[in-house]
Amino acid sequence: MSFDTFEEIINYAIEKEEEAVAFYEEASSLEPYAWAKETFEDFAKEEQKHKTLLEGFLKGEKVVADYKFEWITDIKRSDYLVDMTYEKGMSYADVLRLAMKREEKALAFYNDLQKNADGEELIKVFKMLSQEEAKHKLALETLYDDYMAEQGD
Repeated sequence: MSFDTFEEIINYAIEKEEEAVAFYEEASSLEPYAWAKETFEDFAKEEQKHKTLLEGFLKGEKVVADYKFEWITDIKRSDYLVDMTYEKGMSYADVLRLAMKREEKALAFYNDLQKNADGEELIKVFKMLSQEEAKHKLALETLYDDYMAEQGD
C-alpha cells in the first residue's frame, strides 16, 4: 500500500480505527456473557479514542504531549494463529482469536508507519498508537489464555 500524502496516511489510519470500533461494537452486541460484553465495549471506546486522536492530529493539534511510553510485553499468541473472518455465532474463543489477529495487524501497521514517518510529532503519534495496540493485543491474549485454561486446555 502506498500513500502520496501525509493526509492519506492519517485518513487510512482513521478508517482502520473506525473498522476496529465497528468490530468491537458488533462483538459486544452479540456476546452472551456480560463480562465479555463489557470488555469488547471497552475496546470499542479505546479504538474510538485512537480515531479522535488521529482526527485531532490531522487538524494540527498536539496529541502526544503527556503520553507515557513504556515497553509492552508480547506473549505472541496471535503470531501462531491464522487469519479469520468474523461470522455471526462464532464461539467466544474464536472471537478472541480474531480480535488478537486484528490487534497484531494494527500493531504492525503503526510500527511500519512509525519507521517511515517524517517529523518527530508524527513518529510519536505512531509510536503511541503502536503501544496502545500492543496493550490491546496483550489484554486479548491474556483473556484468551485465561479462558482456555478454564476450559481445561
